Amino acid sequence: MALPPCRLYLITPPRLDDLAGFGRTLAHTLDAGDVAALQVRLKDVGDDIVAAAAEVILPIAQARGVAVILNDRPDLAARLGCDGVHVGQTDASYAEARRIVGPDRMVGVTCHDSLHLAMEAAEAGADYVAFGAFFPTTTKNASARAELDLLTGWQSDMLTPCVAIGGIAAANVREIARAGADFAAVSAGVWAYPDGPSAAVRALIHEIAAGVAER
Repeated sequence: MALPPCRLYLITPPRLDDLAGFGRTLAHTLDAGDVAALQVRLKDVGDDIVAAAAEVILPIAQARGVAVILNDRPDLAARLGCDGVHVGQTDASYAEARRIVGPDRMVGVTCHDSLHLAMEAAEAGADYVAFGAFFPTTTKNASARAELDLLTGWQSDMLTPCVAIGGIAAANVREIARAGADFAAVSAGVWAYPDGPSAAVRALIHEIAAGVAER
């Protein structure tokens, strides 16, 4: 079976203290190569902060064909005009998120290292399932550690796209692409890259292409 290509799914830094500056950085980063989606993930901040971030991010990303996914909050995703929402196992259920955002926005679901949770989400209609963490990460407290064969097994049995997340960077994304992920989610591996985010995107895309070629 031919596995699908693998694309980048970026996640914002956990804090955006300089929105104007981040907007300029984001534009250069998205112009550096193919990025499928950008998740706005700002924890423990007020709705006004999320709304201000979305106001800056949405036009930059959407002008470049990059889907904007809001973490956790289907209500804000719908109100702010995001392209979708990502919900965890302790957030709104898939059914509730779908009811709130409607049929035309994406809903992705965190499934940790569980095929069972992923199959439930896929059968309910999720647009994608997210597995991880695959590698050690400082971006969030990962409650599970996923193995690479989870991605390969998922692709052999299911049609719903899968996102790999957790500690992914240029140094290891080739393994993720080789295993069959549809999307590689990256946060610190882009924004904290020594040569800058644009260079990170170019390096990641190079390594993803190498991993796909090795399948």
